[in-house]
Amino acid sequence: MNQTIRRVGVIGLGAMGMGVAQSLLRNGFEVHAFDVRAEALQKIADAGGHPAATPAALAATVDAMLILVVNAQQTEDVLFGENGAAARLAPGSVVIASVTVSPEFAEALGERLGAMGLQFIDAPVSGGAAKAASGQMSVMAAGAPAAFERCEALFQAICANLYRLGDKPGQGSKVKMINQLLAGVHIAAAAEAMALGLKAGCDPQALYEVITNSAGSSWMFQNRVPHILAGDYTPLSAVNIFVKDLGIVLDYAKKSFFPLPLSATAHQMFLQASAGGHGGEDDSAVVKIFPGIELPAAKEH
Repeated sequence: MNQTIRRVGVIGLGAMGMGVAQSLLRNGFEVHAFDVRAEALQKIADAGGHPAATPAALAATVDAMLILVVNAQQTEDVLFGENGAAARLAPGSVVIASVTVSPEFAEALGERLGAMGLQFIDAPVSGGAAKAASGQMSVMAAGAPAAFERCEALFQAICANLYRLGDKPGQGSKVKMINQLLAGVHIAAAAEAMALGLKAGCDPQALYEVITNSAGSSWMFQNRVPHILAGDYTPLSAVNIFVKDLGIVLDYAKKSFFPLPLSATAHQMFLQASAGGHGGEDDSAVVKIFPGIELPAAKEH
């Protein structure tokens, strides 16, 4: 049961999942992967991984499984749906869910998997695609000490910062929820600031350079405003991700009658961008909700 894990499954090869799988391969893990996109499976095969036809097929070959899909429904589907992984995992296997979900969902998931004889780590991640690819993510994790012990080398391969937040699933998702509150509000604030700067006639590149070296800056301003300056809204994290994540924040707070005025406003901004047809674009496209401004055009390559 306490044997160190070397055969790892990765379900979801998006911006974060692909980087996680590649980091595991670089560190000598045997990696099996599943994604609905054939091109993603081919990429991981070219890197030395083993593509799987279904989550169930993957589960039969691994000792631990990382889930890096979009939301709770996809997590439910890959674990318990048709060709789901949970029933095919060997007893004692570790499921690591790195999806932004509600704390209540994470708690219930831990109970369901525990009843099946599986170990569970509630482990949302942060850092973006670049840090996932370099194995430098932050992981906000909660689960049984025995599960962490088995996965020590795994976490060393994929993250720079592993925050162990308790033995009970749900604690990781609570901290990720607060991170997403700040991330969403900061992106919305950055977009609003750039929109006003453009309306006022500021040079956008000069404005960016000044703010990033001044007190008004934030990590999200530094990271997302270059997308606006380049006119490139290729999604690394999409507008609809923050429709979902700020929705989780607001739903959680509403149950305890806790006011979140900034989160609510930011959520409405992302909803407006999504309703305007920008839901699948990069989350910096929330800047497109502001009227009467001329945004930088995409640069020709």
